[in-house]
Amino acid sequence: MQIGVAYSEPAQQLWLRIEVPDDTTVQGAIEQSGILKKFPDVDLSACAVGIFGKIAEMDAVLKPGDRVEIYRAITADPATVPRRVIAGEDDED
Repeated sequence: MQIGVAYSEPAQQLWLRIEVPDDTTVQGAIEQSGILKKFPDVDLSACAVGIFGKIAEMDAVLKPGDRVEIYRAITADPATVPRRVIAGEDDED
C-alpha cells in the first residue's frame, strides 16, 4: 500500500510517498522512509507522531493513503511571544 511520511524543520520540509506492506505501523513507516537518515537529530522517543494531524501511537497500523507526521517540539511559547501591534490599535488620541 502507498502512504506518506512528513517532517518539517524551519529551513526544510520533506514529504515522501512510499510503498509499504499492509501491516506496517507508524514506526515501521518512519524507519522505511529514510527520514531518520536525512534528519539524524530527530529523536522519536521525544517526538510526537500523528496520522493526518491526530496524535497516534508508534504501533498504530496504517491504512492505504495515510500520512504519517513527525512533530517537532514547539520552540516559542505563544503565551510569551510579544504580540504584534495592529496599526492604529495603540494610537493615543
